[in-house]
Amino acid sequence: MAKKVGYRCGECGWQTAKWVGRCGECQAWGTVEEETARGGAHVASPGAVSAPAVPIGQVKAEVAHARSTGVPELDRVLGGGLVPGAVVLLAGEPGIGKSTLLLEAASKIARGQTVLYVTGEESAAQVRVRADRIGAIHDDLYLAAETDLGALVSHVEKVQPGLLVVDSVQTIGSAQATGVPGGVTQVREVAGNLVRLAKERGMSTVLVGHVTKEGSIAGPRTLEHLVDVVLHFEGDRHSRLRMVRAIKNRYGPVDEVGCFDLHEGGIEGITDASGLFVSHRAEPVPGTCVTVTMEGTRPLPAEVQALVARTEAQQPRRSSSGLDPYRVTMVLAVLERRLNAKLGGCDVFTATVGGIKLADPAIDLSVMLAVASAAGDRALPSGLVVLGEVGLAGELRQVRDVRRRLSEAARLGFTRALVPAGSLDAGRGRRGESSLVRADGRSSFAPGFDVVEAENVWDALNHVTS
Repeated sequence: MAKKVGYRCGECGWQTAKWVGRCGECQAWGTVEEETARGGAHVASPGAVSAPAVPIGQVKAEVAHARSTGVPELDRVLGGGLVPGAVVLLAGEPGIGKSTLLLEAASKIARGQTVLYVTGEESAAQVRVRADRIGAIHDDLYLAAETDLGALVSHVEKVQPGLLVVDSVQTIGSAQATGVPGGVTQVREVAGNLVRLAKERGMSTVLVGHVTKEGSIAGPRTLEHLVDVVLHFEGDRHSRLRMVRAIKNRYGPVDEVGCFDLHEGGIEGITDASGLFVSHRAEPVPGTCVTVTMEGTRPLPAEVQALVARTEAQQPRRSSSGLDPYRVTMVLAVLERRLNAKLGGCDVFTATVGGIKLADPAIDLSVMLAVASAAGDRALPSGLVVLGEVGLAGELRQVRDVRRRLSEAARLGFTRALVPAGSLDAGRGRRGESSLVRADGRSSFAPGFDVVEAENVWDALNHVTS
């Protein structure tokens, strides 16, 4: 007989003697469930094995090689494509384009293997209408509208697909678990069964997941631990630009990003995203500064904008869009303390262009100079890109891949750069590149492209204002 022993949080494992709606440890809602036990612990007895253990050198690695999805930008994020037996979780806000991307990828994968697309949010006719609109029709792309896990497994048994797409995992329910579909218990049960099914059959599986209003993936935290790859679909609803970012990837890098253009005819990958996050204007404007961030192996020029306005409020506002607010606050503190900027009675707004989110420490100096430019109502020199991490003492720290960033800036027509001291020396030798030091102390990184190195924030501000 099972006996009640208390309640446990499905997210963090916190225990309590009585039921509560909110976990007292991780503060998650609806994750506390009754826990039961059957007496003492049992000793596991030997059972049947699925395959005998063999020396690791005899394991065939070819079966774990990635296969292209036919969408180069998605392959970039996945690390080359989908691995047989891998389970991928794609999460994003409603209406961001998850289903459109997966339907287009499924139609291209169907040219080489059978694909089963299971939808639990729409009817089969609704998905067919979208497929007609984006041209995702193929004889080996099978479609089923199901919300029951048992029925889904039956479809897999009959179709024998090489790729299974489930849209979405929160809409599938299991008769073996309590609760409603989308609940903690149901999501854990459904995901566990789908992962086991994928591993047993060597079937690539893609699960669509919902996100909460805070932007985190809905459902238990164990969902992210069960799957092999976690992708996050980002984008502004008022813009056509969409980005897929890898948060977890057992088969490839976790810092790559794929760029897509969502339009009426479907979704297309953007192989060259340079210039999408920079405003194009004839004359420089105060409060703007261009930097180059690294998204995996891809350098992306991005523009940081700042606005400083006097306010009568006792608590001036500090607002950021596309930037880490805590890091922006730190940069503003260094600007006030080390450069004696008077920002106490001003509202400070900072943002990026094009909806890109920047978390690279190399953008610190660009944020500082954009705010200083806005506060002084003086534009920075035209054709300038700025790189550098700012320390609390006002020093500038070197960042990675400086030469790759500068090469991309030079390709786009920028003519000068401001970087931390020693940056070119640290990156020299990788491709046999060298900088030419001129009589005025500046370095010529490429024909017509000059580089200025600064030791600290004082030197950087003097270089751009002189």
